Amino acid sequence: MSRSGLVLDERDRAILQLLQQDGRLTNMELALQINLSPSACLRRVKLLEERGLISRYVMLLDEKAAGLSGTAFVLVTLDQQGRAALDAFEAAIQRHPEVTECCLLAGTADYMVRVAYADSADFERIHTDILTQLPGVVRVQSTLALRTVKKTTALPV
Repeated sequence: MSRSGLVLDERDRAILQLLQQDGRLTNMELALQINLSPSACLRRVKLLEERGLISRYVMLLDEKAAGLSGTAFVLVTLDQQGRAALDAFEAAIQRHPEVTECCLLAGTADYMVRVAYADSADFERIHTDILTQLPGVVRVQSTLALRTVKKTTALPV
């Protein structure tokens, strides 16, 4: 049994671990690595997709190579916490590609926003022209990351 309540055997776990490391593995390569026939491997992958455990396949870019060497974590406080205020903020934040992650929080701030930026002038632009102009924002508190120690998209399965 997995944490999600879905029953996963060792081959399912191996499939998930391998695809999290390299989503471009062909079915043949994947089947060879987990010692299954290609058809059996493909059936398992399709089942994991249908169950929602595999939600999508993406390519990850290197931030520095893309010219985005800075990361900021910004706590955002809204003037109201009603459903309409939250919905307005969440709809507006979706339109800004500089925001790479946004989480609703329980605590003193309402949201934590992860921002990718090129340099201090770029972050100032994002802060002044985007974050503080979002609907209902009354306070933003930014923390700049000096160095990323660990970053992964892989989940423990």
